[in-house]
Amino acid sequence: MASAETEHRAPFSLDSYYVSEKLGFVLPDPLETLPPFYQPWMYIALRVPEFVNSHELRSHINQMPLLSTQFLQSHRELRLAHLVLSMITMGYVWQEGENNTVKMLPRNLAVPYWEVSQRLGLPPILTHADAVLANWRKKDPEGPFNMENLELLVRLPGGDSVKGFFLVTLLVELAAVPAIRSIPTVINGVRSGDTVAVAKALGNISQSIQDMNDALKLMHVYVDPSVFYGIMRIYLSGWKDNPCMPQGLVYEGVQTEPIECSGGSAAQSSLLHCFDELLGVQHEENCCEFLTRMRNYMPPAHRKLIHDISLQPSLRGFVQQQANEDLNKAFDVCVSALLALRSYHINVVSRFITVPAARARQLRNNSQESEGEMVSRAPTSLEERGTGGSGIMTFLKTVRDKTKDVLLPDTANDNCH
Repeated sequence: MASAETEHRAPFSLDSYYVSEKLGFVLPDPLETLPPFYQPWMYIALRVPEFVNSHELRSHINQMPLLSTQFLQSHRELRLAHLVLSMITMGYVWQEGENNTVKMLPRNLAVPYWEVSQRLGLPPILTHADAVLANWRKKDPEGPFNMENLELLVRLPGGDSVKGFFLVTLLVELAAVPAIRSIPTVINGVRSGDTVAVAKALGNISQSIQDMNDALKLMHVYVDPSVFYGIMRIYLSGWKDNPCMPQGLVYEGVQTEPIECSGGSAAQSSLLHCFDELLGVQHEENCCEFLTRMRNYMPPAHRKLIHDISLQPSLRGFVQQQANEDLNKAFDVCVSALLALRSYHINVVSRFITVPAARARQLRNNSQESEGEMVSRAPTSLEERGTGGSGIMTFLKTVRDKTKDVLLPDTANDNCH
C-alpha cells in the first residue's frame, strides 16, 4: 500500500451501508402492515400456516388480485412487501410437501414479487434478510430485546418452533452489533498503525462473538428438532440444487424460462462474511463459491460492506508485522471465538438435521411412518443438504477448518498438540 495514498483516505465508517448503530444489520422498526391497497396480500400472509394446514393456500392465492407495486414508497414498505410475498410464495410452492410441487408461480403473485425484489436488489425468494432481519416487533416498545418481548410479523407452518427459530437467529444478529461497530476501528487502526486501538477493538469483537454463541444456545430451548426437521424445513427450501424441483420455478408474466433460487441459509447473514474478510479467512474453492453466491441474497448495501472490508490492508499481516504480544493475543482470541462459534453451529446442525435425518431413514426402512413421528414426514431430498443447497456437514467442517488456518503460527502449533 502506498503510504501517501493511505494518508489522504477518509476514515472507514459504516455510514453508507445501511447498518444501524443499535441494531447492526437488523432492520430498525419494521412496519407491521402495508397500505390498505395491499390488504389482499396481508390477509393471506397472516394466515399462511392455517391455509397450508387446510390445503387452501394455493386456491386463495390463485384468486388474489394482481396489484401494482407503484404505491410502495419507502424502504420499509418494500421490505415488508418482500417478506409478505416471500412467505406466501414459500407456502404456495410447498403446500403439499415435496410430492406435489408447482412448476409455475401465478402472475398475480410472481409479477409484484419480481418488481419488489428488483427494487430492493433481493432475489424473489424468502431470504434471511426477510425472515429474520425484517420480521420482528416488540410487544412492549420500551421493553428489552428478549424472547418474551419479541413477536414475529408473519409465520410459516411450525407453531412456536418457527417463532423460536427466527427470533433466536435475530438475537444472534443483535449480539453481534458491538462487533460490527468495532470493525471500522480495526480497519482505521491498521491503516494508521495504532496497535492499542486494534487490540482493544479485537477484544470487543471476541466478546461479541461469544455473546452470539450464547444466543445460539437458545435454539435448544425454543425450537423442537422434530418440528424443525419434519415441518418447517421444507418451507425454507429453494428451487436450486433441489431434486424436488430440478427445473427451478417459472415466474409467470416475468419470464418464460424457470428461475433457480437457493433456499434460506445461515450463510445469508452478513455477519460471518464480515468477520472472515476482516480476519483473512480463505475458504476452499467449492465453499467459497457457495458463500459468494449467498451474498446475492443479502441487501446490496450489506453485500458492499463485505466487499469493501475485503479491500482493506490485511489485518493478519499487520499483526504479524508488529510482533506485539498483546496484539497477537487479541487477534488469536478473536479467531478462536469465531472457531468456537463455528464448532457450536455444527453441534446445532447435528441436533436439528443430522440426527432427525437418521431417525427418518430408520423409520422409513422399518416402514414405521407413524403419525406420531413428525420426522418421517420430512422431505427425503434434504436429508444430507442444507436448505441453501450445500452438502451441509462437509461444508460446515471445511469452513471451520479454514478458520483455524488463520491462527498465528505459534498458536496454530499449540492447537495441534
